[in-house]
Amino acid sequence: QVQLVESGGGLVQAGGSLRLSCVASGRIDRNYVMGWFRQAPGKQRQFVAALIWNGGSPWYADSVKGRFTISRDNAKNTVYLQMNSLKPEDTADYYCAARLTTQIQYNYWGQGTQVTVSS
Repeated sequence: QVQLVESGGGLVQAGGSLRLSCVASGRIDRNYVMGWFRQAPGKQRQFVAALIWNGGSPWYADSVKGRFTISRDNAKNTVYLQMNSLKPEDTADYYCAARLTTQIQYNYWGQGTQVTVSS
């Protein structure tokens, strides 16, 4: 089992920044893909960014490229999502998720953290 706990959400004005954290525990190793997703009220959950613990380049949704950065701290088993130049349309619940590199579906999810961007 893998446990994921997000933190760092909050209320910020448009143009501002937030950094989300996701602490992973349990049976997680470097063969996992760590992803960030978001879900706005009344909308489907959408992919934001992901990386592989072992390394390699991260990948991003087009809507956040150039503004968001995903990174990891292996020693702390923590994945971060640095969000800059926030827009009101970034308002959503943000979720951390994990899957093995050999799987397609993410099967471990955190409880989410809320991000609200005011105009």
